[in-house]
Amino acid sequence: EVQLVESGGGSVQPGASLTLSCAAAGFTFSTSIMSWVRQAPGKEIEWLSSINGGGNVPNYADSVKGRFTISRDNAKNSLYLKLNSLKPEDTAMYYCTRGGRPPTSFATDRRWWTAWGQGTQVTVSS
Repeated sequence: EVQLVESGGGSVQPGASLTLSCAAAGFTFSTSIMSWVRQAPGKEIEWLSSINGGGNVPNYADSVKGRFTISRDNAKNSLYLKLNSLKPEDTAMYYCTRGGRPPTSFATDRRWWTAWGQGTQVTVSS
């Protein structure tokens, strides 16, 4: 019933920009805190950003603050992440998730987020 579908990933060169999208269904999106989380091969998951239901309170991990921008359109049940000035270390699978910024004890625990999309791949290379 709950469904999150990401799109917008791709293969780009360093310095490029991408906009990721997430289409949500099966729950009350407008009152749900939403996040973007990524995972590179062989590494732990990394929370990137969250936004409250009203769309006016974003939060960012220090590693992406100033480069990435989270937003949402509740009329479209959609979540977005604008990735700017991409670096090779940004290469990862990017996931749309339901839930907010994790406490440190759950920072790498997938169970903190109550819904996950299947992910969209971002590859940054020369």
